[in-house]
Amino acid sequence: MRRWIAFAASLLLTATFGSAPVLAQSTSSVIHPPRIALLTDKNPHGGGSGSGFGWASSNWSGYAITGSGLTSVTGTWVVPTVSSSTGSTYSSSWIGIDGFNNSSLIQTGTEQDFVSGQAVYYAWWEILPASETVITSITVHPRDVMSASIAPSGTPGMWVITIADGVQVFTTTRAYSGPQTSAEWIEEAPSIGGRVATLAHYGTAKVDPGTAKGASPGLLQSNGGVMIQQRMQVSTPSLPDSENDGFNVSYGSSVPASPGS
Repeated sequence: MRRWIAFAASLLLTATFGSAPVLAQSTSSVIHPPRIALLTDKNPHGGGSGSGFGWASSNWSGYAITGSGLTSVTGTWVVPTVSSSTGSTYSSSWIGIDGFNNSSLIQTGTEQDFVSGQAVYYAWWEILPASETVITSITVHPRDVMSASIAPSGTPGMWVITIADGVQVFTTTRAYSGPQTSAEWIEEAPSIGGRVATLAHYGTAKVDPGTAKGASPGLLQSNGGVMIQQRMQVSTPSLPDSENDGFNVSYGSSVPASPGS
């Protein structure tokens, strides 16, 4: 494998995982650990569509910013539509804090899977090292517009996770003590039973707008990352939009068009 593939053991970020939630059509635990490698050549397939992005991963694609004091993140995305596949395939759309350069992570998002011959959609939240918690009070459909936020509650050490699908709103307050050194807007192939799953054919997902610390994250192409599975680029973001706070991400190796502002 080339040096930029995120399977390189020296570059993997690891976490332990808690008990498994009960999932539709599956008894495996769904977990969202980061597996990131920086692109040393900025060009994951020798002149192909990944040129210019800053990182690659076996399970993440999208955008991540790094720094200090990243105390809040918000995001809005359109739930992608998964298509049929041979075997079970999985995809997640989410926002989060931490995880890019450490093994801490607080996040919330939606799952879009194709399991046992049918599409499965639901919302969830997660704080590593535990597995995801399914949000049963929200019913998710493809093309729904989701909005989410993660921020401190005002009580030291406590954070508020909120995710909404129209008038369906879920909020929970949880303890979190991560270093707050990254914020992410990610399309992921989650881990099932401890292994990174095959990414579902999710088409294109629009992620726009997003904020970090209450302002535009000022996304650059170098903040973007592609997903590599079985030596193939399977998920690719667009360039940031003109406001540098949103992007599209598509299944496959082609760079999609940026969303309109």
